[in-house]
Amino acid sequence: MAAYIPNVLGMHDKAEDGWNTLINSGIIPQIPLLSTETWEDTLSALDWVATGEHNHKALAIDALGGYERQCHIYVCDRDFKGDWSDGGFQGYMRGYDVALADWRQFLQALDKVRDRGMSVFLLAHAKIAPFHNPEGPDYDRWSVDIHHKTWGLTHKWADIVLFANYETAFKKGDEAKTKAKARGQTRMIYTEHCAAYDAKNRHNLPPDIPMGSDGKECWENFVTALKAAKQNGKDSKP
Repeated sequence: MAAYIPNVLGMHDKAEDGWNTLINSGIIPQIPLLSTETWEDTLSALDWVATGEHNHKALAIDALGGYERQCHIYVCDRDFKGDWSDGGFQGYMRGYDVALADWRQFLQALDKVRDRGMSVFLLAHAKIAPFHNPEGPDYDRWSVDIHHKTWGLTHKWADIVLFANYETAFKKGDEAKTKAKARGQTRMIYTEHCAAYDAKNRHNLPPDIPMGSDGKECWENFVTALKAAKQNGKDSKP
């Protein structure tokens, strides 16, 4: 989906090379890419995106987990002498708390990119994590695969959080003999928070958007839904 954003610049952690794999296999078109290996590299690259000479209109970053890891390595080396043990970075979760100030620098660098007039898209992997429910029994839910404090800052920063998953259709069986059987799956984007996953939007998007058959159709469907939501917002004003 991100590869079909018009005039997009891709950026990835050197340890995660999914962009090139998809490009080489012909699944997505060739797009310009930045690759960074260290936290210092990343902040320098974002400064160039915000202030350098180029004509890109969007930045797509893949993936948040890799950049969080860069940040944590930088903080561990700087403040804990490279000690990842309970006596260092991991002790009482101190490292994760200390790293939040550096992660804010990352988000501020992204704000400078936005100030240039570019859109920013952050891609992230998902994981199933326990949710400590203050109103009842705990349960598992989908979450972004980074530390929950890092995600808390990022979630607040973002205007839109989308969760991509499959919607599975079932054929109902004879309840006395067989269970329901899955018939097929449709890829969907979900735009609103629910108990099962994180999502949000500040643009009056519909609760779900079909992703279509490929990345190009997915991007087109998202843009169509966004334009319709903005128009509906204008039409509803007194």
